Amino acid sequence: MLFVPVIVFAVLAAFFWRGLSLDPTAMPSALVGKPMPQFELPALEQNRGTISSTELVGQPYLLNVWATWCPTCKAEHPFLVDLAESGVNIIGVYYRDDTSKADGWLTNLGNPYLMNIVDEDGKLGIDLGVFGTPETYFVDAAGVIRYKHVGLISQKNWQEELGPIYESIKG
Repeated sequence: MLFVPVIVFAVLAAFFWRGLSLDPTAMPSALVGKPMPQFELPALEQNRGTISSTELVGQPYLLNVWATWCPTCKAEHPFLVDLAESGVNIIGVYYRDDTSKADGWLTNLGNPYLMNIVDEDGKLGIDLGVFGTPETYFVDAAGVIRYKHVGLISQKNWQEELGPIYESIKG
């Protein structure tokens, strides 16, 4: 009986030690390795009509979930513009936001997106398992999600981690 508190303490200490080694930003996705969810939603660009998931198959791309109310989206936006100018294909998912604000945002900050999917009610976001913005999905040419990144994309994490992942899905 004398050693029970010591054993309990040792077990709790082991759990806490393990918890300290985990990455709190890691958000695994059940969709990695699976096809993009099927959808047909309005395009932000008025002349496009709708965009369906079948239109996106054939080229690798980043699917970037963003909104004008998101301060981190604003912080990552200039780097996304740089990526697009360097040839990275980026599709936007304009998530749960007033579409009237998007035009000013893209005009003032630049438009890195090949096209923007309007997900006003968040249904595509639910199908993707979006927790918040920004989130970026790396999708291969066959339409399979290969990686999910939660949070800001920056020069540093692009060079160290994300860029090589994108290069690998380009084949």
